[in-house]
Parts: sequence; C-alpha cells; structure tokens
Amino acid sequence: MGRAQKGKDSWERPARRGGQRKRQVFIFTEGKVTEPSYLDILKDQGVPLADMVPVEMHIANRRADSGRKPLDLVEQAIRLKREEDRKAKRAKLEEKYLPQVWCLFDHDNYKYVRDALDQAEKAGIGVAFSHPCFEVWRLAHYKPVSGSFAGVCDGAAGRLPFPRGSQDARTPKVVLPHQILGSYKTARKNAERMNGQHPAHVGKWDRDPYTDVHEFVEKALHIDSY
Repeated sequence: MGRAQKGKDSWERPARRGGQRKRQVFIFTEGKVTEPSYLDILKDQGVPLADMVPVEMHIANRRADSGRKPLDLVEQAIRLKREEDRKAKRAKLEEKYLPQVWCLFDHDNYKYVRDALDQAEKAGIGVAFSHPCFEVWRLAHYKPVSGSFAGVCDGAAGRLPFPRGSQDARTPKVVLPHQILGSYKTARKNAERMNGQHPAHVGKWDRDPYTDVHEFVEKALHIDSY
C-alpha cells in the first residue's frame, strides 16, 4: 500500500497572529486522476459556507500507486485518523477544529464495498460514495440522471457531453474547471432527485445510480458553491 502523503504545513502550529485556525481534512481517493483534479478545483475556487470554520484540505494518498481499493482506503484512513486524533488531543483542540478523515470511492462492482462502508462508519471515517462511479456526480452537473447503469461505469461516462476532439474528450478522466464551475447547485439538486428514486430500505451500496459527493462537499469542506 502507498504511504499517506500529508500537507507540508503542520496544523499543530498555532494560527498566525491575526489569522484563523483551520480544521484539517484528510482525503483518500480511489482514483489517481479524476477525484484529485476535482478536489483541486474545489480547493482553488470553492466558495466557503459563511460563519463556518475554514478548512485545509489534504489528499492523503495523492502519490500512492497502490492500496486504492475501498477496503484498503478505509484501513489507511483508520490508521491516519488514530494518529491525527492523538495529535488533536495533545493540542487540546476545540471540537470544531478536530481533524476529519474521509474516503472517496465508488461501487465499480467491487466485491467488498459494503464491508468498506461498514468499517468506515464504525471507525468514524467519512465516505463520499458513488454508484457505479464518480462520473455519476460529474454527469449531474449537466443534466438529471435517471435509470440504472447496471453497475457499469462506462454507461455514466458515456453520457458526459464532451464534444469529439475537444480537450474534454481527449482527457476524459481529468475534471476541468469549465466542466463544473457555476453548476454545483444544479448538480446537488440532480443528485438529490436521483437518490430519491430509491426506496429508503435499500442500502446505498445497492442504489444505482447514487452519489452523495455533495454532502461531502458541504459537511467536510464547508463549501456550498463553486
């Protein structure tokens, strides 16, 4: 498994004079390209929620070449959370500044996805989950999403309206700013409507299509638009 890569700045240092302490959020992503490129846009251009503690985001496994299946991510996240919780206790941080650790992963017909979700919940690890894959969330920025993809990610990716020969089509795994900026509220509305088509008794690991990335954006990153 790849070792988690942390941010360069130590969050244990006091906030600079006149500045404000930030809450640290560490994120393990299943993908090496798509999710990190999306998060980088949010980091640069996301609009923070008013009157909330500012957040400093770290992609914990940005440089990792392995250990990217959901269960692997959760196991790494649990280890990092224990470490960060110890630091927070030593620093006597207020609750609002306590660090959070999250995983972003998809169903993608992964055999143990339910186990990964259960372990994360028990350990206090947040999960942003998409079924069949993160492309469902990307697609929600363009239009409503309905019907099942039968667990096949290509079905969602194939609906992305990228013109032939465009940079979007040449690098389909990379999220580019113009693909999402100005569309967050539309995407959230489409995702909520899409998720609402499933009966409440169906576990989210069985909901196709499904995504709760918007909840992560607001709960973890304190962003409500971009």
